[in-house]
Amino acid sequence: MSVSDNFVPTGQHRNLRACMVCSIVQTQNKFISRGCPNCEAFLSLRGNMDAIMDCTSQVFEGLITLSDPTKSWVAKWQRLDGYVRGVYATKVSGQLPDEVVIAMEEGAGLRYIPRDGSATEAD
Repeated sequence: MSVSDNFVPTGQHRNLRACMVCSIVQTQNKFISRGCPNCEAFLSLRGNMDAIMDCTSQVFEGLITLSDPTKSWVAKWQRLDGYVRGVYATKVSGQLPDEVVIAMEEGAGLRYIPRDGSATEAD
């Protein structure tokens, strides 16, 4: 994957969606063709329009462009360190379906922290 693969093309702002788990922002077509570059292993978004509608949101605030998530203090602050380079939302509105949260926590061993500001790591 090249450096520019995860950046938002101009003129595509109406088609943007943000992953509710990692908050990466991509076009709907990119979620359909490639899935989520951070969460595909447990969300299985590639080619699954129902999952894309359930696990991504068109309602998000702020954009962060990360070129090196491992060295960025913003990435650490937003809990994005360890993710791929790209454009991320600072807040993502929406709620993951319960079955997705259960599969994520039990199957993948990951703790879900909503990206909408309703919960913190201490909760």
